[in-house]
Amino acid sequence: MTGGVGFIGSHFVRSSTDEDQVTVLDKLTYAGNLANLEPAEGRFAFVRGDICDAELLREVVPGHDLVVNFAAESHVDRSISSAGEFVHSNVLGVQTLMQACLDAGTPKVVHVSTDEVYGSIEAGSWDETAPLSPNSPYAASKAGGDLIALAYARTHELPVSITRCGNNYGPYQYPEKVIPLFVTNLLDGLNVPLYGDGGNVRDWIHVDDHCRAIRLVAERGEAGEVYHVAGTTELTNLELTGRLLDALDAHWQRVERVPDRKGHDRRYSLADGRLRALGYAPRIAFERGLAETVEWYAANRQWWEPLKKRDP
Repeated sequence: MTGGVGFIGSHFVRSSTDEDQVTVLDKLTYAGNLANLEPAEGRFAFVRGDICDAELLREVVPGHDLVVNFAAESHVDRSISSAGEFVHSNVLGVQTLMQACLDAGTPKVVHVSTDEVYGSIEAGSWDETAPLSPNSPYAASKAGGDLIALAYARTHELPVSITRCGNNYGPYQYPEKVIPLFVTNLLDGLNVPLYGDGGNVRDWIHVDDHCRAIRLVAERGEAGEVYHVAGTTELTNLELTGRLLDALDAHWQRVERVPDRKGHDRRYSLADGRLRALGYAPRIAFERGLAETVEWYAANRQWWEPLKKRDP
C-alpha cells in the first residue's frame, strides 16, 4: 500500500484483516502521521520511502499479490502555490510505480484517483468515458498519473484498474481539508473560512465506503478500466457549513467569508453504475457518518492538536 499512512490509505490498512500481509510504503510528508496506523499495529510492515525511488521499489514491490497506490499530493490550495511537487509525486511517481509493478509481474494494481480530473459539471453526472478536463494543478497532475497508468495497461498489459472518487470524510483526516478544518476550528472557538458564495457543490462519501469499493475493484475489477465511487450526499459548501455549525452548536457569526479559490470547480458528480454492477453499495449514510466524525475529532484532540500547531 503506497501512501498507506495518509488518510485513505491508513483506513485501508486499519480495515485489513489478520490474514492480510500488508507492506506500507510512505514518504511521511507533512500529512503522513504514523499515529494513523497505531490501531493496526502488528498487521503491517512499514517501509519509509518515495514512490519516485525506482531502486527502492525494485526491492519492495516483488512478492506482493496486490499493489494499491494511495500515494499523492492532494491538497488543491497547495498545488496552486507549489505545483512542482504535485507533478513529481502524482505523475513521475505513478510512472515509476507502474514500471516497478510491471518488472515484478504484480498480479493486480489499483491506482486511486479523483473526480477532479474531469473539471466541473453543471448538471448530471460523469460516467467513466467522460473526457478529462482538469482545472487545478492538483487535478492536472492526477489526470496525468491516470493516463500513465492506463498507458501501462494498454501498452504492457499491466493489470491495473483505476478508481475515481468524490470527497472523502471520516476520522484521521488531516485538518487542512474542509470537514476536519471546520470541526477543529469550531471546537477551539475559532472562525471557519468559507470560500466565495459557498455555492460550490461536492458529493460526500465516508472513507470506509471508499475503501470497500477499492477492495472490490482489486478483487473483481478489469485491467485497464476506470471505476467511479460516487458519494451518498451532494451538498453546497454553504449547506455543509450549516450542518457542521448545527453539529457543534455554533452560529453563523463564526463563518468568515474569504475570496474564492483560483479556478475553483463549481460542481463534481459521478455516475457509479460500473462499480455497482460488481456488487457495491455504500453503507454509511452521511448524517450518521458526519455525526460520528464530529464525535471522533471531539474525542481525539491529542491526534489533531499537534498537527494544527506545527508549520508544514
